[in-house]
Amino acid sequence: MKSIGIDLGTANTLVYVKGRGIIVREPSFAAVDSRTKKVLATGNEAKSMLGKAPDNITVYRPLKGGVIAEFDITAKMLNAFFKKVTGVILFDRPRVIVCVPYDVTDVEKRAVEDATLEAGAKSVALIEEPIAAAIGAGLPVSSARGSMIVDIGGGTTEVAVLSLGGMVGSSSVKVAGDMLDEAIIEYVREKHHVQIGEPTAEHVKKTIGAVHPDVQTEKREIRGINSYTGLPATIVLDTTDIIEAMREPVNQIINAIKRALNNTPPELAADIYDSGIMCSGGGAMLKGLNTLIYEETGIKAYIAKRPLDCVADGIGVVLDDLESLGSVLSYVKSR
Repeated sequence: MKSIGIDLGTANTLVYVKGRGIIVREPSFAAVDSRTKKVLATGNEAKSMLGKAPDNITVYRPLKGGVIAEFDITAKMLNAFFKKVTGVILFDRPRVIVCVPYDVTDVEKRAVEDATLEAGAKSVALIEEPIAAAIGAGLPVSSARGSMIVDIGGGTTEVAVLSLGGMVGSSSVKVAGDMLDEAIIEYVREKHHVQIGEPTAEHVKKTIGAVHPDVQTEKREIRGINSYTGLPATIVLDTTDIIEAMREPVNQIINAIKRALNNTPPELAADIYDSGIMCSGGGAMLKGLNTLIYEETGIKAYIAKRPLDCVADGIGVVLDDLESLGSVLSYVKSR
């Protein structure tokens, strides 16, 4: 029986197979025929249809803010990813570990369990996302020495202080990559009177985006629709535009870090001041993030070696050492 781990993210889903590593790395998208309700495509293929599909095809992002918004579509998307790992037919139902944000409700946890079982899993266990990210980033989560992880995903930013295998302090905000994209879209609409889509906003964020001015300024030409004429328009954005556009949501992320620090016991806070703050997730790759965190908190910040893979890597470590790390799992359910 295969044992697999799933980083079920708002923006991307990664599937880790024990003994093989990360096998699936695809956007959390599904394209559905609105008449038959049949899932036509998932992952990269579905995302490529965004903003281009005809009226009878709806492109969904079935997770919002780190939780399931479209149950049936999530189950079908996961089933498609399972088949990429196990084959076209699931003869051997896998045992699965799935990550969830630490502050989700019991109802939301059950939705993840049920969708995973519906997708074809034999059993499912949950792991809180900050713990998985910390393990994947190489932090000593089982040690009595305190450490801090800031995981900036697509739908949520999870901040956690860890010690002795558990979370001692935490903070979470539904502000992450998606909201940064929305902020860029709104900025371009207000300042340049041009409408752009999510893919364009995400592209400029990744290519010329930054959160601190102490970086090299770059420019990028983008295309959209003029809000007044409805005709195609071309504008040029630079790094300072993106910094300004993302300022408010980035400040919310910084405030979440400060709240977690303020609620940390003094002894563990001293450890964090010595060892620094580890950042993971796609948002950790924004230029100048470590500089901004240091300026705002006085604590050095570091970017994980594989920021996009930390959660999946962490689940993989747990899969490889269930005897020692099984205590971090919860809500085991099977069929």
